Amino acid sequence: MNQVKPFLYFLFVLLFGFSGLAQAQEHESHNGEKKLDVAGEIFGHVGDAHTWHIVGNVAVPLPVIAYSPTKGLSVFSSANFGHHFHDAMGPDGKPVKASEHSYNGYHLEKGIKEKLVADDGSKVYDFSITKNVLCMFLSIALLLGIMIPIGKKYRKNGAMSAPTGFQNAVEPVITFMRDEVAKPNLGKHYARFMPLILTVFFFIWINNMLGLLPFGFNFTGNIAVTLALSLVSFVVIVASGNKHFWSHLFNPPGVPLGVKFILVLIEVISLFIKPIALTIRLFANMLAGHIVILAIIMLIFIFGAALGPAVGIGFTPITLVFTIFMFFLELLVAAIQAFIFANLTAVFIGQAVEEPHHHDEAHDTYHPVNPATGQAYEVSPQEIVA
Repeated sequence: MNQVKPFLYFLFVLLFGFSGLAQAQEHESHNGEKKLDVAGEIFGHVGDAHTWHIVGNVAVPLPVIAYSPTKGLSVFSSANFGHHFHDAMGPDGKPVKASEHSYNGYHLEKGIKEKLVADDGSKVYDFSITKNVLCMFLSIALLLGIMIPIGKKYRKNGAMSAPTGFQNAVEPVITFMRDEVAKPNLGKHYARFMPLILTVFFFIWINNMLGLLPFGFNFTGNIAVTLALSLVSFVVIVASGNKHFWSHLFNPPGVPLGVKFILVLIEVISLFIKPIALTIRLFANMLAGHIVILAIIMLIFIFGAALGPAVGIGFTPITLVFTIFMFFLELLVAAIQAFIFANLTAVFIGQAVEEPHHHDEAHDTYHPVNPATGQAYEVSPQEIVA
């Protein structure tokens, strides 16, 4: 079995590479010359789309659900758009629509972001099941499929019974998140927020892993997704804030009045910086990993186009080595980023629910033991100084 695993890993990464290679197609410029659109291929893979590309020309069309004030609600398959996009650029620098690629009054424009546009130029509200939305549904199904049976086992056998089946793999993770994330940061409130912390962690982790599939997605590499996750954390932070938290935010104690106004402004700004930091950290790390892997794969075509096909083929083994290294690094990053997001959420909530600390001089003592009698006795700080 140990000899089979490395082969499966290699096959998996190789499939990822060929998936990227199959997408690398030459595009025809305005003067008729063939050129390689590296940026287009990379951002086409990591960006959202109305079609789920599998490999080569194999793709799964997804439902298009659009509302326009002039056309009303429209529901149809993205297969009606074919596999072509509007790459021609007009004098204003915007994509020019080709009428033969339109359907039901709509067409797709592909830049860094694929966009559904109405032929008449009217406003379009796009509620389509895009690739990222499909990934979200799939991750929710996986999360429920994993956690519901485990929850039923705990309810049936109790928390103190020995875990069985897949519960063996998940329980150490749950215990780790409880003991290393929830309890240290949330204290006695940890049980109240454990469902949120675990849901955030497993949801992000599953989506990060789905993004590493050869035909996968880039759900957590979408800043709108990470912003939505951060807003959930922000709402919980604000809703959970106690009197002690808000009083220190708007009326810091022991601070001169002139400094207090500046400090309050800084504290308010820092409150809104927290979700922004969560958003950018997860988005940037996951997007960068995908771009690096795809850029390494595209080196085959770059060298092939510049120095000849033989050089491109000869560079393939080097590319595979770097791709395998980056793939295993991304497996680690997928778990680390999920942990960081959940941990920072716990830290920020812990700051909001923290109870005031009362200083009591009577308790400022420690209790050394008399080696002769074995009895403990109190020594105050004043006696230590003396």
